[in-house]
Amino acid sequence: MFYPSLFNDNLFDDFMTIDFPRIPSMGNAERKLYGKQQAAIMKTDVRELEDHYEVDIDLPGFKKDEIKLELEKGNLTVSTARNVNEEEKNEEGKVIRQERYMGAMQRSFYVGDFITEEDIKAKFEDGVLKLNVPKKEAPKIPEKKSIMIEG
Repeated sequence: MFYPSLFNDNLFDDFMTIDFPRIPSMGNAERKLYGKQQAAIMKTDVRELEDHYEVDIDLPGFKKDEIKLELEKGNLTVSTARNVNEEEKNEEGKVIRQERYMGAMQRSFYVGDFITEEDIKAKFEDGVLKLNVPKKEAPKIPEKKSIMIEG
C-alpha cells in the first residue's frame, strides 16, 4: 500500500532519477544550492515491517525548518526549498557581484486513505529524515444484524 509517486504517476525508486536542467548562464547553481551531495538528493529507502513502514530520505545539507511534510487524500508529500544569496564587495564596500539562487524539490508517497497526521512519526537527524508510517486498514463495517420488531 506504500507507493512512491511523482506528478501523480506511480513510480518505483529503481527507475527514478532526479536530473537538474543545465542552464549555461546559471553555471553551477545546483551545486551551490545542494552542495557536494547533489546526486544523493531525496534518495529514499522504504522498509516494510510487520505493522509499519520505515522510510529514510536523504536530505544532506538541509535544516529541519527547511523541510515540510503534508498529508492530503492519502498522499504524504515531503518537500524542501532553499535560497542562496551571495554578495561580493570590493575594498570600498561597493557591490561588484550579487547572485541569488532558489531551488525546491518534493516527493510524494501514497500511504493510504485511513492514515492521519497523528499516525506518522517523523525525526530528522544527520541529514536523514526518518518516517514511521503505520499500516492501517479500512475500518471494518459491522456485520448485518436483524432488528427485532416488538408487538
